[in-house]
Amino acid sequence: MLLDSTRLEVVLSVTERALAFRKTNVVIERSAITKVQLVDDAWTWLRGVASPGTHLRAVVAMGTWQSAAGADFVIVRRHRAGVVIDLETHDEFERVVLTTRHGLELVQALRVNVATDEAPADVTALATGPITRPTRARSSQKAAPAV
Repeated sequence: MLLDSTRLEVVLSVTERALAFRKTNVVIERSAITKVQLVDDAWTWLRGVASPGTHLRAVVAMGTWQSAAGADFVIVRRHRAGVVIDLETHDEFERVVLTTRHGLELVQALRVNVATDEAPADVTALATGPITRPTRARSSQKAAPAV
């Protein structure tokens, strides 16, 4: 995946292009992204049927999935964690469902917050800085007394 300040591009390998029956990468304007969710198993988010696409149950699902809700673009391998990206005003798709090892980083980089209309995150910080993860405060730990 390539991400800049205006768009997200799902770059497909030659094999993925063949299995997805697609000639070009999937390009999504950041303004079209309404919601991004981390999911434990991307298979549970598939809806409809492959049209066109490849579906080998529990192994691979790639291509366009057509359902009554619209078309989804899907790249799912095995039972792995992934992301579900809901779209609005996109030419082709209502959602994009992907398995990826970089789901948390993608969500952090997109920082989609429709309610507050936050500006998109600067992705150069993602590429060059450390990945920060939220930490839980432990109630059993006490602060050390000042000396």
